[in-house]
Amino acid sequence: MTNLTLKTAIEIDAPAAKVWEALTNPAIVKQYFFGTNVKTDWKKGSPIVWEGEWDGKTYQDRGEILDVDPGRSVKYNYWSSMSGTDDAPENYLDITYDLSEKDRKTLLTVTQEKIKSEEAKSHSEQNWQSVFGKMKEMVENGDV
Repeated sequence: MTNLTLKTAIEIDAPAAKVWEALTNPAIVKQYFFGTNVKTDWKKGSPIVWEGEWDGKTYQDRGEILDVDPGRSVKYNYWSSMSGTDDAPENYLDITYDLSEKDRKTLLTVTQEKIKSEEAKSHSEQNWQSVFGKMKEMVENGDV
């Protein structure tokens, strides 16, 4: 079975604290992340759930916070109810957000592991760029 890794980054003209707030505040996440409702306390070992509607279908995706360094990084695993796969450990992706700040600008790096195909990798990269492009705009415009 193929296990590909995707790494993509975006620079945001804002301090890391603002970017962290945008990543972890459910009301903000909903505005840039396809309208999803995210539920978690952002603590290691805690569940994380995304709920919403996409193309007229309701979904509930889930995972667990694997590691967190508040304000700097978070790693969680993730299974999508719309993936067409069983909710089983081998079908979970690992996703990490890393923040590094320099001169009041923040580099957000997203790493997604355990991707099953080049097609899925390409699709994920497009989604991350879209999602975090919207977040960047919100943060830089002072909407966070």
